[in-house]
Amino acid sequence: MFTDTETTEPVKDTHLDAQAAEAFADCTADMINAGSQCVMLSIGHRLGLFDLMATLPPESSQQIANKAGLTERYVREWLAVMVTANIVEYSASLKTYYLPKIHAACLTRDAEHDNLAVYAQFIPMMGVAQDRILSCFESGGGTQYDDYPCFHKIMSEDSEQSVVCSLFDVVFPLITGLDQKMQIGMNVLDVGCGKGHALIAMAERYPQSQFTGYDLCEATVVEANHLVKTRELKNIQFKVKDLASFNVHAEYDLITSFDAIHDQKDPQGLINGIQRALRDSGVYLMQDIGGSAHLEKNIDFPMASLLYSISCTHCTPISIGQGGEGLGAMWGWETAQTMLENAGFQSVERHVLPHDPMNVWFISHKER
Repeated sequence: MFTDTETTEPVKDTHLDAQAAEAFADCTADMINAGSQCVMLSIGHRLGLFDLMATLPPESSQQIANKAGLTERYVREWLAVMVTANIVEYSASLKTYYLPKIHAACLTRDAEHDNLAVYAQFIPMMGVAQDRILSCFESGGGTQYDDYPCFHKIMSEDSEQSVVCSLFDVVFPLITGLDQKMQIGMNVLDVGCGKGHALIAMAERYPQSQFTGYDLCEATVVEANHLVKTRELKNIQFKVKDLASFNVHAEYDLITSFDAIHDQKDPQGLINGIQRALRDSGVYLMQDIGGSAHLEKNIDFPMASLLYSISCTHCTPISIGQGGEGLGAMWGWETAQTMLENAGFQSVERHVLPHDPMNVWFISHKER
């Protein structure tokens, strides 16, 4: 038995290490500086300035602005940020600016590696949502998708480089016989489809299969159906649907979700519904954030602070805004795997792909 005399308070360190405090202040200043650079990265990406400069020799701000169809004064100020961030090279004598190829390799839409400027767009988006999030901290309430301008645009760009580009050559081969079955004809559903780029790519590749996409947001569904019409695809449709009420039985051979489950009102309920909606021997392919459910295991996870920030300002309040518990983006692969097993899937495989360390891919089979 413990007594009051045995209870001790932690000793408080009242000594301030001035050198360590100054070093931390410098680190904090660097973070703030980098945050401003991210906003400018986003602007450069959205205006196509990186794409343009990747094709140009060293040129003046006026030449760059003319070719971009933009105002020189603004372009010059943006270039100043790029120079001081060591992204663009500057000749003081010639007054010219140049984007090195090794920098363009991760900043353009034709990048050899993932275009990291896509993710920079999350920083200004979080800033726009800040006032709304402040009220959520106080009230415990949530948000709606309309609170986030350009969110689905960012996610569709992310989908192109993290999902679509590897779907047929890397992901589908993980599922034995899937390519052949899709060529013969399967009934496929994508839940939380967004603008539908992944599903449209499937529909184009497998004309004998039928594809349906569900999403809560009407604007994204309208845009996806417009793209379907433009491409004259007859084997695909997109519908507005609140997945909280998803309840069908044995209709689909393959169900997919890409970075969508953790945002839902009831992730376990949706996964249960997905299991019921599959036909015997059907497959559920789920991509989601690959972090752990345990904070201490995410210290060195790629872009962990960004993912937690997006979770705090978007994923968690979006779920709460639907009446959910708000698991957040970093709900953890362990949580996801447990939910898949609890839903009754007999075989659950987990994959982390070399080109995509931020995400986890689950392949879950419904047995006969």
